[in-house]
Amino acid sequence: MTDDLATRINRWIVALTAMIMTAECTWLAINQQWLSAVVVAVIIVLVLAPSLLGPRLPVVIPSEFQVAAVAFIFAALFLGEIRSYYDRFWWWDIALHASSGLLLGILGFLLVYILNENERADLHMRPRFVALFAFLFAFAVGAAWEVFEFSMDRLFGTQMQKPMFGDDSGLTDTMWDLIVDGVGAFVVATLGWWYSRKQRRSFITTWVRKFIEKNPRLFGA
Repeated sequence: MTDDLATRINRWIVALTAMIMTAECTWLAINQQWLSAVVVAVIIVLVLAPSLLGPRLPVVIPSEFQVAAVAFIFAALFLGEIRSYYDRFWWWDIALHASSGLLLGILGFLLVYILNENERADLHMRPRFVALFAFLFAFAVGAAWEVFEFSMDRLFGTQMQKPMFGDDSGLTDTMWDLIVDGVGAFVVATLGWWYSRKQRRSFITTWVRKFIEKNPRLFGA
């Protein structure tokens, strides 16, 4: 996919999701559901943030990363929480945790890959360590999110933890979330290792190369 095509797709996705949520926010305000309207407004800001803040950031974010971030925010916060997809589809939460494991694994892989390839950093790590860091990074963020869900439920009476299989304690949900996070992170870590060690193609290959091309200064180029 060319950069111009990826950019156009990103703009269309952002515009479409923003329009859908603006209509929802308006409907909620008309019906005086103020709390939900505010939540949707915040989600709109999060969706627009990558496009609006992109030019001001010190790092150039490829369109593929922006599309992935927007799609995840829309699916998790708007469809999941506002449109109650978590309740309507039992697999929605699992699918999103798998996706977050993949995205966080890619982020962790990129963080350590930047340090490893930067000519100004005296750091040389083997591909297996880079992959291990990506896995642990994604898993740690997933665990931190579960702590956040537990804290919100206990302090504010929310229902972020979704009981599963008749277990109303939320423990089953937490464990399945962590397992799925781990599976997604393991897939990315394995593909990342394959890319670093064997120079074989994977869906990470294109993303990593585009990130490097758009941010040459991070690599001492």
